[in-house]
Amino acid sequence: MSLNKYLPFAYIYFFINAVALPFGLTYTALLAPFFYVWVLLARKKEVLLPFIIMLLPFIIVHLTIVDAEVKSYAVSLLNLLLVYIFCQAVYTFLLVCRDIEKIFRGIVIMNFIVCLLAIPLYFTPWSFIAWDEQVLTEGVGRLRRLKLFTYEPSYYALLFTPFFFFFLLQYFFRQSRMRGIILLPMLILPYILSLSVGVTGAIFLSGLITWIIHFRKLTKKRRIANAIITGGVLVVAGVLILILFFGNNQVFARLSDILSGRDNSARGRTVDAFLLASKILQEKNEYFGVGLGQVKIVGDDIIRNYYLYNMDITVSIPNAAAETLAIFGWVGIILRIAIELFLFMYTRVWTNYYRLLLFIFMFVYQFTGSFITNIAEYVIWILAFTNVFHQFNAESENETSGATLTGQERA
Repeated sequence: MSLNKYLPFAYIYFFINAVALPFGLTYTALLAPFFYVWVLLARKKEVLLPFIIMLLPFIIVHLTIVDAEVKSYAVSLLNLLLVYIFCQAVYTFLLVCRDIEKIFRGIVIMNFIVCLLAIPLYFTPWSFIAWDEQVLTEGVGRLRRLKLFTYEPSYYALLFTPFFFFFLLQYFFRQSRMRGIILLPMLILPYILSLSVGVTGAIFLSGLITWIIHFRKLTKKRRIANAIITGGVLVVAGVLILILFFGNNQVFARLSDILSGRDNSARGRTVDAFLLASKILQEKNEYFGVGLGQVKIVGDDIIRNYYLYNMDITVSIPNAAAETLAIFGWVGIILRIAIELFLFMYTRVWTNYYRLLLFIFMFVYQFTGSFITNIAEYVIWILAFTNVFHQFNAESENETSGATLTGQERA
C-alpha cells in the first residue's frame, strides 16, 4: 500500500502543529513559502495579491489614522498572510487530492490510538503533556481535560469536528468501511475527554438545524431516525440518573454555572469578549478597529483591570468575532459576516449535508470562541465552501452507494 503524499502534512496539521511554538504560530504557517509555490504551480494563478489588496484600506488607516505600533503590526500581518497561504493550500488540496477519505480515516484512527494512550497519562505527574488543568467553574476545583498536543481542549475539539461530521454522515448513510461498534467510539471519545461545552453545543445545534432543514429526507433514513430516538432516550435517562444519584458531579456543576453566567471560560469567550472588544474600540477607531497586533497593546490595561490580573500573561480576546471587531472595527466584522453569507449562497452550502453541518457549526462557534489566526477554524470554513463532498449531496440519488469520486471528477 503506497503512502499518500499529503498524509504527512495532514498529520503535522492535526497532531503536532503547535508543539513548542508561541500561541498562534504553527508549523503549517512556517511552511507557507513551500505551500505558496505549490499552489502557484498547481493552480497557475496568483492567490496572495488579491488578499493584500483587500487588506490595504485597513493597513493604511491603521498605520496613519490609528497610529498602530509598527513592529507588532508587521509581525501580526505577516502571520495572517502565512495563515492565508496555508488556507489556499488547503483549498488546492481539496481540488487535487484523489482520496480525501483515506487521509481523514488515517487521522481518526491515529487520533483514537493517541487518545487511548493519553488516558493512563492522566494519572501520572506527566499529565500536562496531553491534559490541560484549569479552574473553569466556581466551586468545582481544577478540571482536567484532554488537549493532546494543541493549545487547549477547545482547540483540540474544534480541530476534530470536520472528521466527526464526515464519518458520522458516512455511518448514517452506510458508506463507512468501519463497523459502527468501532467507528462511534472513535468519534465520541475526543469530545468526552476534552469536555468542550462550546464545541459540543455548536455540534448539537448544527445537527438540529440541518435535520430541521432536511427533515423529510433525513428522518426517513432508518439509522438517523433510530439515532434520534435512541440518543434522545439515552440523554434523558442519563441526565435523570446523574441528577438523582450524582447531582454534584463536575459536568452538571459546569453546565449549571454556564447557564447562570458563573463559568469563567464560557463567560470569557462570549459576553466578556464582546464587552472588552467594545471598550478597546473606544480607545482608537470604532469603524476600522485598532489594527493587527494592537489588542495586546491598546487593550492590556483594559483587560487586566477587568479581570484583575496581577500575573505576567499576554492578554487576548478568545472569540473570533469579537477579536475581528476589535482589530478591524465595525467595517471588519460586517465584512466578515457578509463574506460568510455570500459564500453560503454562492456555493449553495444547503445542498450538501456535510457542508451545511460545517457552516452552521462554524457560524455559531465564531461567536463563542476561536481567534483570528486560527487555522482550524479556516479549514472548516474552506471545507464548508468547497463542493467536493458529492457523496453527501442532499439531492444525490446514490447517498448509500458508498462510491468515492476521484479528484478529477470533483474538480
